This record gives sequence, structure tokens and C-alpha cells, in this order.
Amino acid sequence: MKFASLGSGSEGNALLVTSSAIASEAATTIMVDCGFALREAERRLRRAGLEPEAISAIFVTHEHSDHVGGVFKLARKYRIPVYLSQGTWQAVRGDIGGVEVVLCRDSTPVDIGGLRLVPYTVPHDAREPLQCVLEESDRRLGVLTDAGHATAHMIAMLDACDALLLETNHDVRMLAESSYPTFLKQRIAGDHGHLSNEAGAGILAAIDRSRLKTVVAAHLSRKNNSPELAMAALLGVIADGSVALRCACQDAGFDWIEVG
Repeated sequence: MKFASLGSGSEGNALLVTSSAIASEAATTIMVDCGFALREAERRLRRAGLEPEAISAIFVTHEHSDHVGGVFKLARKYRIPVYLSQGTWQAVRGDIGGVEVVLCRDSTPVDIGGLRLVPYTVPHDAREPLQCVLEESDRRLGVLTDAGHATAHMIAMLDACDALLLETNHDVRMLAESSYPTFLKQRIAGDHGHLSNEAGAGILAAIDRSRLKTVVAAHLSRKNNSPELAMAALLGVIADGSVALRCACQDAGFDWIEVG
């Protein structure tokens, strides 16, 4: 089981998760979100070594354009089923003609080929936002971006993961001193906005890390954060070197990482 990012940030997000290939079954690849235009998504997929036809399913976390902007054109062209919540479906239903849609709900596992996807709810300013944990056999990958604050449910879902993609969207001071209008600062920093470096580190500190081997800082703001600040916050929790720390970027995401 491995994962890679095509890009992570407010200009577009897409995560790939691929199961192990076994003699009797081809690998399963789930794409989590696609906020890139069709041609750009195709280009980034091929850069990652995948043809679009290899995607088994697309899981949509919520309806914001940096997560859903390219989903339905990609799904329609390559006949890929799309998994999303009822609330997200209501928000995007004008765009889904000709696409197979499967509705998901909090904490109800969905088996897709060799992977199990477990959606869970998060506090974000969308209709019914979900994040997910992906499992293959005894391996667990936790995915958490686009949440305004930690909840006990989020913590429980992310316990005992082998790898974690974790939002560290902004530095609190940089956001406060930025040129953003007040309403936008309040939205980002609010309870249904995005996780700061400190909030991401707090979640990392709260979860069961007994199996954790890799953490990737994700969804960083270009203007209100830096990889150095995000990683420093997380290193405050995992400073003993037992966990590998990476950072996803907007332009290149990150290359394939094996879970566990």
C-alpha cells in the first residue's frame, strides 16, 4: 500500500492511494479529490506514473473547487465511479450527469477492490464534509485536511495509523498579519475553517502514535505558512526521530510513499 500527492494547497488537491498488487488481483487505486482541470490532472497523473484508466474510484471530501473542480470531467471521460456524501452530492448535483455516484456516510466502511475506505465527518464550512482512513490488510493511512478544529471523533478515527496526511494550513501570526480581508482571516482561523500548524500538531499529539511511521504536512497556504514552520510545529511532537516527516507542496505534491 502506497500513497502520493499530485498537489496540495488552495490551488488544487489530489491524493492517490494504491493497494498492493497480488497474483490474483490487480492493484486498486483510489483518488481522493481532484481540484485540477482535466488536462492538468492527466498530466500530473502521468508524472506520477499512472494512466487515468488505472483509477478505480474517486472519493470527494467536499464541494470546494480546490477539491472537486476536476472530478466529474475526469470521472466522465474515464468512467470512474465517484464516492461522496449526501450533502456534497446536493452541492454538486448539477455537474454529475453521466457519472456513476455512490453515496457515503460517516463511519460506514466502503470496500473498493483491495482497499477499504472509512469516511468520517469533520468541522468545515461545506455541506457535509468527510475525510477518510484507507486500509489494506493491517495497514492504515489517515487523511485529514480542511477541518477547523479537532474533535474527539477525528482523533479516534486517526488512532493507530501507520501513515498520516495532516493539514497544517497556516501560521497563526502570519495569517493575522497578512493582507487578507478580515472576513477571510476569520473564516480560515474559525472553527469551520482550516487547521493551523499548532492545531495540526495538537491532533498529532492526541492520537495513538504507536504504529505511526510517516507524517506528511499538507494543504499549506502559500502566503500564510512555510514548510519550515509547519514541520517545526510537528517536530515538537515527534522529535525523537521515530517518525519520518515530509511536506506536500502545491506544484509537485510528493512522490510515492509506502504505508508502514
